[in-house]
Amino acid sequence: MPKFSFTKTTLIAFCGLILLASPLMADPPAGKGNPGKDNKEKQEDRKDLENAIDLLGLVAAGISATDARRIAVDYRYTGYKPLPPGIRKNLARGKPLPPGIAKTRMPSGLVDHLPVHAGYEWQIAGIDLILVAVAGYIIADVLHDVFR
Repeated sequence: MPKFSFTKTTLIAFCGLILLASPLMADPPAGKGNPGKDNKEKQEDRKDLENAIDLLGLVAAGISATDARRIAVDYRYTGYKPLPPGIRKNLARGKPLPPGIAKTRMPSGLVDHLPVHAGYEWQIAGIDLILVAVAGYIIADVLHDVFR
């Protein structure tokens, strides 16, 4: 059997080649590479969220955003300022109510026209109408652009 001998220079060069080739074998950065793989992962995440929401037993609003908007316009509850985009995107079904958001007190005239759900309360967050579970402040439903 032949005996191999490496010099320090050869060994360092060989290790350098391995290190240079390793990024080529790594996964692509987020948003790059095979879009089908990312979409499948996003669909699985969405299904996981829907299953978690089902386990929480959250109710739906029981009114469409269009109908809620019509009530807001009829009673002149419009012209509110929207939340910053980073906070607004955290208003999602099944997520906890973000801390520190500017919630506006619900006018009684508007509350009288919205569906009543035991253990839930309606809140205004920017230009959106949200239904929040009182226990744990979990968002049950979001009606976007009701108060714009």
